[in-house]
Amino acid sequence: MNKSVEKVMNLIKENDIKMVDFKMVDINGQFRHVTIPAQHFSEETMINGIGFDASNYGYAVVEKSDMVFIPDPDTAMIDPFCSIPTLSMTGNAMIIDHPANRPLAQYPRNIVLAAEQYMKDTGIADTMLILPEFEFYLFDRVEWEVQPHTVGMSIDANQAHWNSSVEGSGNVIPKQKAYHIAKPFDTGYECRSEMCMHIENAGIPVKYHHPEVGAAGQLEIEPKLGQMSKMADASMIIKYIIHNTAAKYGKSATLMPKPVFGEAGSGMHVHMLLLKDGEPVFADDNGYAHLSETAHYFIGGLLKHINSLCAITNPSTNSFKRLIPGFEAPVTVGYATSNRSAVIRIPAYAKQPTERRFELRNPDATCNPYFCYAAILMAGLDGVKNKIDPHANGWGPYDMNLYTLSDEEKSKLQGLPTRLEDALDALEADHEYLTAGGVFPEDLIKNFISRKRAECAQIAAIPNPVEFEKYYNL
Repeated sequence: MNKSVEKVMNLIKENDIKMVDFKMVDINGQFRHVTIPAQHFSEETMINGIGFDASNYGYAVVEKSDMVFIPDPDTAMIDPFCSIPTLSMTGNAMIIDHPANRPLAQYPRNIVLAAEQYMKDTGIADTMLILPEFEFYLFDRVEWEVQPHTVGMSIDANQAHWNSSVEGSGNVIPKQKAYHIAKPFDTGYECRSEMCMHIENAGIPVKYHHPEVGAAGQLEIEPKLGQMSKMADASMIIKYIIHNTAAKYGKSATLMPKPVFGEAGSGMHVHMLLLKDGEPVFADDNGYAHLSETAHYFIGGLLKHINSLCAITNPSTNSFKRLIPGFEAPVTVGYATSNRSAVIRIPAYAKQPTERRFELRNPDATCNPYFCYAAILMAGLDGVKNKIDPHANGWGPYDMNLYTLSDEEKSKLQGLPTRLEDALDALEADHEYLTAGGVFPEDLIKNFISRKRAECAQIAAIPNPVEFEKYYNL
């Protein structure tokens, strides 16, 4: 018996596991799952997998849609949210073929693995380390309704500034003043700490957690740097833990970018660095911000392709309600040190060569993390291969507050797309860097664009309450 499989079998026996759960990822980056009784789990299950219909997961495949899911024993963990002892695993999707099954090229986990292999094949690096920051809101109540006769949503957080006149609500926080606020105002502390304990128990080291700027319950959990493909798996687990722990506390968590009008939006800033043979590729004490020429070319690739990247890193119409001035969200295509108004920020506190890195600030957690991280890597590698110099292209460095520039100065800057439709147009016109080495299949990109255009059309057709406020009495 394979040692990894044997480890899973021992986990089942030692923890009296009753169910084995297989978590799969759909095209939107959401978990789906299939569960079998542990007594029927065997080495054969690990080899032959579990059948599923890929079309119901959003993948438009030329082949028959019947696929098999092959669990990865290295992802095995005991699910803390199941009252019946349950072992959970994620893994890869395969096309049923003869004499052997082959990877479903459109499946997110296979794409991130293909991107890592492409990176190794270029010789530029052999490892990409990333650190995504998870910002989210924790609400005490949330409701929404979309009907022909009623369209609206309602949210509430007990400490939100709008509850200042409610009897017994002395722990309210002023608007946009919640950053690192302490108890008793930090009402989500226990829930957030329990989230982090579950994340640690899942084998994902946590750097820290804290309240964020948004006074209506915005929080942040930040893991430590990890290998890209493993961090893609970890991102799914972190989101799963956030949602389920919130539900346990009778609350609701959302990672959508802009759930509260007038409050800070929630991003998923992605820190990144490359290694080759264990040595940092991005470090150079003689370069700007102590970054190497390769690092600058990588930045150049990200900035060159940023409009099309936005379709993958910010794939919701709500994403672009966050990417506006005034809320520490990036709106300018450029790079700088310690500047949160630029798309790429170089943290000044990363002083050791092994820590030299930068963060891409526009992504948010409505993305499929596998697609997001793979696309970021492919854009950066394209910059290195083609020696795209961000300074020579006029993308900075912008070592000033870009929000306070005059209108004339702002007009000279390149901004991010302001609508998902524009980002999709950019992806349609600019995606060769993604298909290099066969990493992103052309069919997947076309299908992704088509599905997102349909979303945009659906949302655009629905009247919203602001339109009543503006136009009802005209």
